[in-house]
Amino acid sequence: MQRKKLGGSDLMVTDICLGTMTWGRQNTEAEAHAQIDYALAQGINFIDTAEIYAFPPRAETYGNTEVMIGNWLARHPERRAEIVLMTKIGGRGIAYLRNGGDIVGDAIGPSIDASLRRLQTDYIDVYQLHWPNRPNPAFGRHGFGKMDFTKVDPKKEEAEIHAVLSALAEAVAAGKIRYCGLSNETPWGIDLYMRLAREYNLPTMVSIQNEFSLLHALDWPFTVEACQLHDIAYLPWSPLAGGVLSGKYLGGDVPEGSRWSMTDRHGNFRNKPAVHAAVAEYAAIAERHGITPSQLALAWCHQFPWVTSTIIGATSMPQLQENIAAFDVSLTDEALADINAVQQRFAMPF
Repeated sequence: MQRKKLGGSDLMVTDICLGTMTWGRQNTEAEAHAQIDYALAQGINFIDTAEIYAFPPRAETYGNTEVMIGNWLARHPERRAEIVLMTKIGGRGIAYLRNGGDIVGDAIGPSIDASLRRLQTDYIDVYQLHWPNRPNPAFGRHGFGKMDFTKVDPKKEEAEIHAVLSALAEAVAAGKIRYCGLSNETPWGIDLYMRLAREYNLPTMVSIQNEFSLLHALDWPFTVEACQLHDIAYLPWSPLAGGVLSGKYLGGDVPEGSRWSMTDRHGNFRNKPAVHAAVAEYAAIAERHGITPSQLALAWCHQFPWVTSTIIGATSMPQLQENIAAFDVSLTDEALADINAVQQRFAMPF
């Protein structure tokens, strides 16, 4: 298992990060703990979660995933130091979470304290902001005309971010969090956070989680450039595009217990004709090169030198084993050429 430095931090993380968002809805606590045990046994030291998980989010499962991780840590306190643990504060739009309000400075301290209680730990390695307050193109809102950036007040955004960074600085000083990170941000947002941090001597962001996959590669090159030049670790989430790149939904199949058998939220299931057409071609490429569709998609993410760690999740142990094995796959020049030809025809399939 390879390890890389997490951006501007002193943390060394494995090139696989164990994603946890299905724990507490699609996965039981026993299954979650088995995944942690297996991941650690494979040498993985990096785990990501969020206060809003399990996913898709709903009030009755809010915080379940952190609780399950916390119960594992309570059973294995001697292993806490070997894990780099990330969690996130949720933002606007969820009615039961801070009345659906923004991420503001006053929300940071109580949210960290609540996560610490659920996680049963006295520190969080990387505390992340799950999505921006302002309208943003994450979660499938990247299509033409879906965003009106003229309605964003940059001075208001700057004031809010300054307050958030100040609150994060207090948490760092108190030893509750070690580092800070972003999620679902844009180059403009990245630059604003880093500029304010330098100007006011506040914590810099060391990592960013953004959606990145064969079906959603829009962060290349502009967001990647911002990350590289600001020394921010790039962490792809949903490298299997919510599971569709595994090929399990081909032919109209919807396996029982899969995400597509649940309620779609904001169109995040990527159930579009162009998606199915692209996935069919990627699955054919994988078959020609003797690997599974999931392994093709994960190996493609992993091959980029600017990807620090790829966040993978699974609802079964065989899926987790298959996904971890993908990081031993080296794509040939022929396979990459085949992939590139499909990507050029399906650059934005949803």
